[in-house]
Amino acid sequence: MYQGKDELAIIQEDIKRALKKKNPRWGMLIDLRRCTSCKACTASCVAEQKSPPGIMYRPIYEEEFGVFPKVKRRFTPRLCNQCDNPPCVTVCPNKGEGKATWKSTKGVSAGIVMINYEQCIGCGKCVLVCPYNARNLDSGAFYTEGTPKIEEYEKAPSWEYGRKWPRGKNQLPVGVARKCHFCLHRIKGGMLPACVSTCPCRANYFGDLDDPESLLYKMMKAHKVKVLKSVKSNGRDKRTLASLRGKSAEEIAKMIGYPGKAPVFSDTAAAKPRVFYILS
Repeated sequence: MYQGKDELAIIQEDIKRALKKKNPRWGMLIDLRRCTSCKACTASCVAEQKSPPGIMYRPIYEEEFGVFPKVKRRFTPRLCNQCDNPPCVTVCPNKGEGKATWKSTKGVSAGIVMINYEQCIGCGKCVLVCPYNARNLDSGAFYTEGTPKIEEYEKAPSWEYGRKWPRGKNQLPVGVARKCHFCLHRIKGGMLPACVSTCPCRANYFGDLDDPESLLYKMMKAHKVKVLKSVKSNGRDKRTLASLRGKSAEEIAKMIGYPGKAPVFSDTAAAKPRVFYILS
């Protein structure tokens, strides 16, 4: 609760107010003091995006510090950081607004790093350079492969970027890069991102970073915040562009250690992320 009102109700009002602006500057703040690693955000994200095997937009890293009996644990949800200086955009060979991947600066999607599935060539370069291990290629797999039949719920379409995407072996986004997009399709309707709406601990704040009336803005002013500098990889192979040649989506994921192992926090980061954290 914030001043006697549920945070989610406040955030929804903030979103609706931001949508009246020409170019809202979307951002997210995650209070790690509240996160219990219940993984409700992870599960809701998978359900909302119909995420297949090998695709995880919002993993949670679990760390342990200290020596018994003085031991502490920290849980860190990680999503695409919607960077203002995104290396994924720089390295993409199909550049430009509306092409494979770009940083939106106007309209409802302002501030979000976008992917056009129809323009992505699946080269994997963006997957390789993301400092947060927040991208991976969709291999086209199903959870119920190898059983008597692929269940219908796995074939249900997703609505990413406001468009219907049926699930099939040779249908997009199979073969291309995928990642979090702040649930843009929900934002357009004045709804909260799925991860925010399902967190029982109210650990997430979302809204327009430039709106002084928003709860996001107030919480960031009231607390010292950090950003992710990078995510440690448990990948086995050296990351080089040449090493991508001939690799399948599964092989690339193993190479980079997707979705990562542990977070590295800092006051600033070269990528200029728009996801912030309260650590203590």
